[in-house]
Amino acid sequence: MHGPVDNKIYIQPLGILRGCIASGAVKAGHARWLTGGPMAFNMVKVIFRQTGSRHEETLVPIFRLDEFVSDLSSFQQDEVTALLKNICDARPRVGPLEWQRPLIQGIVNVTPDSFSDGGRYNKQDMAIAHARDLVKAGADIIDIGGESTRPGASKVILNEELDRVIAVIEGLSDISVPISVDTRNRIVMEHALKAGASIINDVSALSHDERSLEFIAGEDCPVILMHAQNDPDNMQNNPQYDDVSLDVYDYLEKRLEICQNAGIDSDRLIIDPGIGFGKSVDHNVELMASLSLFHGLGVPVLLGVSRKSFIGYITAEKNAAARLAGSLAFGQMGYDQGIQILRVHDVVESRQARDVWISLG
Repeated sequence: MHGPVDNKIYIQPLGILRGCIASGAVKAGHARWLTGGPMAFNMVKVIFRQTGSRHEETLVPIFRLDEFVSDLSSFQQDEVTALLKNICDARPRVGPLEWQRPLIQGIVNVTPDSFSDGGRYNKQDMAIAHARDLVKAGADIIDIGGESTRPGASKVILNEELDRVIAVIEGLSDISVPISVDTRNRIVMEHALKAGASIINDVSALSHDERSLEFIAGEDCPVILMHAQNDPDNMQNNPQYDDVSLDVYDYLEKRLEICQNAGIDSDRLIIDPGIGFGKSVDHNVELMASLSLFHGLGVPVLLGVSRKSFIGYITAEKNAAARLAGSLAFGQMGYDQGIQILRVHDVVESRQARDVWISLG
C-alpha cells in the first residue's frame, strides 16, 4: 500500500514472544500473533517518513495501539490497518513450502569463484554429491547457482551458466526436497524448471532480464525476490542509502507490486533483504536489527547471512569458511524476528541450532 511519496508509515513488530508467554499475552490483549503464530509481539515501532527521512518514530505497546491509531488521520488509519494485517496474518503455503518451522535452504555453488568455498563444488558430480549430503544433513531446500554474485564477480556467459546448473538439477531428480535455482536469467529459469527445479531465486528480483516477469507469470512456481544495489561487479563501490531499512523495504514493496501487476500472485512471492549485496557493514547490521519490519510486506522472509564478509569485518575472520559461529548467531537473530527461510552453507550446524531454538519455544 502506498501513501503520498512524502508521507509514509512503516510498522516494525517488537517485543517478540514465544511459547506459552506468547499465547497468554495474546489472550490478555497485550500482544498480537506474528505471521499467524506461534510467535507474538507486544509492541510496535511506528515510523513516519517524509521526503526520504524518518520524520518521527514512536514505540507503542499493543494494549495502547487502538488508542494511538484513533488519533491518526483516516488515511493513516487505513495504512496502519493494512500493515498490521500483513504482519499478523498467517503465511499461506508457497508451492512446496510450508511454514510450521523456519526452513533451511542449503547452498550449492557450481562456480569456480564462490566467495565461500572457492569452487570446491564446481564439477557436476561433486555438486550433485554435495547436494545429496546437504539433504541428508537436514536441508529443506537445495539452492543451486551457476553464476557467482559475490561482490566484484565478473559476468558469466549464458551457455556457461546453463552448462553448470542444468545437469546438476537433472542429477538430483530423485531427492526428497525442492530445488531452487539461483539465477537472474530467464532462459536459465526456463531450463531449470524443465529439469526439475521448482523455485526461482533471483538476486535481481526479476529486474535483470526483462523477459523474466512475463515468463514467471506463466509458470506456477514460487519466486524469491532479493534486494541488491547495482550489479555484482560494482555493488560494493561505496553503497549509499537515505535510510537502508526503509529504502530496501520500499524497493521490495515496489518489486512485489510489479510482479503482481505482471500476473504473479502474491502467494507465490518470498522476499530477501539481500544482506551483503550493495551494503556496508553498518548497513548490514542495521538491516539485521530491522528484519521484523519486512513482515509488513505480507509475504515470507528469507535471510542469507552465511559466511558473509560483514561477519568477517565484525570478527576479524578473513577465512569465509571459518565464520560459522557468526553465521549461526545472525541466523538465530533472524529466527528471533520471525524469518521463514535461512539460506546457509553449513546445514548440519544450522539445523542443530534451529532445532535447539525450536525446542526452547
